[in-house]
Amino acid sequence: MAISKGILKMSGGFGTASCYFLPGSDKMIVRAKGGPKARRMKVGPEFETVRKHQVEWKACVLFSQALKYALGDVYPLADYNVSPVWNGLGKNILKTDTEHIVGERSLLLSAYKQELKGFSLNRNYALNALLGVQPAIQVDTEKMYASVRFPTFITSRELLNVRKLPYFRIIVSFGIISDYYFTPDNRHSKYSPKHDWASGLSMSKSSEWLSTNDMIAEQLFEIQYDEKFTKQEHESLTYLLSIGVEFGAVGFGGKIEGVKYAGAGKIIDVF
Repeated sequence: MAISKGILKMSGGFGTASCYFLPGSDKMIVRAKGGPKARRMKVGPEFETVRKHQVEWKACVLFSQALKYALGDVYPLADYNVSPVWNGLGKNILKTDTEHIVGERSLLLSAYKQELKGFSLNRNYALNALLGVQPAIQVDTEKMYASVRFPTFITSRELLNVRKLPYFRIIVSFGIISDYYFTPDNRHSKYSPKHDWASGLSMSKSSEWLSTNDMIAEQLFEIQYDEKFTKQEHESLTYLLSIGVEFGAVGFGGKIEGVKYAGAGKIIDVF
């Protein structure tokens, strides 16, 4: 069905064509419907390269999903869809593999982990804008231990409370993501993490809800993984330390609840 937007302007479809507008443009795009059948895409020799890129794209999606879980409780503080950005990063990392053919290239984040250092989950107000105090960080990847210590600070000077909410809390996450490798088998070809137990693993800790109008005492967060994880092989892993600030208000039943899009999160460092 076509929807008129004025003289010679419409969006939707009619007959074998569809019309639409791209964001930021007033030009109408007319596209013919159709294309190759799904079966042809799956078996046609002319689409072999396309199929190889599709397999690699699945690796990028797996990488993006694992990264989401590795950020733990900090991830919900994002104010935009970060997945396309991470998918693109995964694709760029795949392109650096010159040892394997297209469709079988490895996604080795551990070799390019610095690309994630300082990654912000926000476009409106970044973490550095909301929280002015700098924490002291210690990380031991062999022991799978992380500590983050915030010094005493006064909220009126070090906390930007844009929406004038009464409460806030600090969240720290220590997560892990594995490199991804092509793993062919007799039935289909796919990508798998080097370490299934680790990719997307995370632990998060948060402070109590604190007043946004107060002097905040020193806050210490310590995260220690269980010994069963420290005994595993740690090659090809990337460790992510993320910090976030979440603002809250009194909700149903007098319980303090986080307010969506009021906070911010960031990957502080990678190891």
